Formats: sequence, C-alpha cells, structure tokens
Amino acid sequence: MSTPNSYYVPEQSKLPIFASIGLATTVYGLASILTGKESGSTIMFAGFLVFAFVLYRWFNIVISENMQGLNSDQLKRSYVWGMGWFIFSEVMFFAAFFGALFYVRHFALPWLGGEGSHDLATTNSILWPGFEATWPLMTTPDQVVNGDSATMQGPAHSMSINDAGSIWTWLPFWNTVILLTSSVTVHFAHTGLKNDNRQQFKMWLGGTVALGVLFLILQVYEYYEAYHHLGLTLNSGIYGTTFFMLTGFHGAHVTLGTFMLAVMLVRAVKGHFKHDDCFGFESASWYWHFVDVVWLGLFIFVYILG
Repeated sequence: MSTPNSYYVPEQSKLPIFASIGLATTVYGLASILTGKESGSTIMFAGFLVFAFVLYRWFNIVISENMQGLNSDQLKRSYVWGMGWFIFSEVMFFAAFFGALFYVRHFALPWLGGEGSHDLATTNSILWPGFEATWPLMTTPDQVVNGDSATMQGPAHSMSINDAGSIWTWLPFWNTVILLTSSVTVHFAHTGLKNDNRQQFKMWLGGTVALGVLFLILQVYEYYEAYHHLGLTLNSGIYGTTFFMLTGFHGAHVTLGTFMLAVMLVRAVKGHFKHDDCFGFESASWYWHFVDVVWLGLFIFVYILG
C-alpha cells in the first residue's frame, strides 16, 4: 500500500479477470436472448451476478482505502480522469445509436421509397411498388409488397407526441419532468454537502433516488403499453428496433445511475463524505446529469420529432 504522498501503484488483484468474465457472459447471454435461445436469460443473469459481485468487492476496497486516508492526491486525480473518460465513452456509445437513427430516417428510408436517383426510383417500382417512405415506419416494404399487413400487423400507433391523446397522459412528458427535476434535486444535495449541511444533503439525495425509481416504473409501464396494447415490439421493423434500442439502453443507464446514487445515500447515512472529499458522490452526480442530457436528446429526436 502506498503512502499518501507517493505515486500510487495498485496491488495485484484477480478482480479485473472476473470482471471481464462477468461482462463477457452477460453480453453472450443477451445475444442468446435476442437470437431466441432459451438459456439466454440464465446465462445473462449469471454473468450479471459475477460482475455485480466484482463491483461490490472492488468499490468496497476503494471506499475502505479512502476512509483510511490512504488515497493520494495523484490517485484522486486519476479517479476524476477515469470517470471523465468513462462518461465520454458513453457519449460515443449513444452517438452511434443516434447516428443510426439519423441515417435510417434521412437516407435509408427515402432511398427505399424511391427518392434520389433514377436507379433508386426504378428499384422501388420493381421491388417495393406502392411503398411510401414515411416516419415512423409502421409497415415495412415487404409487408406492403406481399400483402402481409393483415397477418403481420405493425404497431397501431407510434410513441411520438403526434399519436398521443393528450400531453397530460403522455408518459414521455412525465418522465421528462421527473428526470429534469432529479437534476435539480441532486444539485441541491451537492450544495448541501458543500455547505456541510448533511440533513439537506441526505434529504435531496433521497429525493433523487426516489425520482429515479419512479422514472423506471413509468418506463416499464410504457413498455407494457407498447407491447400489449400498441403492438410495438423490438421486431416491429426499424422503428421498433431503434425505439427500444435507444430507450432501452437509456433505461439501463438510469438503472445504473439510480443504483449508484442509492449507494451514495447509504454512505451518506453512515456519515461518509466531507465537503472537500466527496468524489464518490460527485462522480455519481456527473453520471446522473449525463443520463438526463441523453434523455433530452431522446425526447426530442425519438418522441417529439419521431
């Protein structure tokens, strides 16, 4: 173990190996689910448990070292840079999905509808006569050509505001209100901690965790409505695929962010954090603000313009 003023060199650990195994197993299980294998759920859950245990053990060590005053200034700076690069990688992750949505809507779909060169118009008239490029895409070109619109019914409605009966009953609107409010509450929690007002810190942090849980409950209900009442599923053409991939991965990030803040709340109750030593909470709040910004992008490009 290093002294507070020395360059930090971590001790040897097998945890990175187990973390890699857990992540690889989780991803393999998810791929198995998407390809229809019955064992997919079991494999994914087993991999997630391994990865969760690694995170628990890893963070427990890091927290213990910090509480003992063993973390040097250099190590604390590495935490800041590490979290910054992690959030940047997440930005690139969602940029790829937003880019795919943009490409489909503004390039691929018009081409399928015959827009553009004479060759594209000819291809449309030969392969997909009668197909019109509209978004959200409720009926695929093959359904139009093969007359399968009755047997392969697409979604009855999209999830955009155009198909919402009223904004007051539109779940994405309320989820937006919830997440924007949670950004304010986590900021108030941070302010309380900086001012050494632990009661304010714990109260607003608890409110943020509650709002995160409420968001997830409403999103699960939205998915239930989409699947069982609107017929919108992951297999509902490119619209269903892009909708569930974007909102689903965001929901996974909200779940992770809520869990992170819940852990910070438990630590706050135990008396952890000082106004000048609170990177654990600050990193979780950075991540939460990032999740909120991504949701604003989803709200605009998937729900409003979708």
